[in-house]
Amino acid sequence: MANIYKNAMFDLTTTNKTTVYTCPTDRTALVKSIQVTNIHSGANEIEAFTTDASDSNAEHELAHINLASKTVENLVKGTLVLESGDALKLKAQTADDIAGIVSVLEIFDEKSA
Repeated sequence: MANIYKNAMFDLTTTNKTTVYTCPTDRTALVKSIQVTNIHSGANEIEAFTTDASDSNAEHELAHINLASKTVENLVKGTLVLESGDALKLKAQTADDIAGIVSVLEIFDEKSA
């Protein structure tokens, strides 16, 4: 099967952890960027987490930033690898102020098929 380039757009409408991307079955995902934009007039704290499906969905924090008003930041500084079932979650201090896009390359995982 072919590789698939995908974008997962999001708008954090709650202050709870929100799943913005989950790696599909039989795929490995290479997350190239997690671009977050603060569309509000004040600063906002943002956290990013991954869950590891192969380890009872253990959760790991991968970024924690304070994003100034009307600014954009990439939460990954290199390629982030997610395996089948792994998820990417974001949490904002204030609801309805953070929007963005996750850019991913999904690779078919032949050994899982």
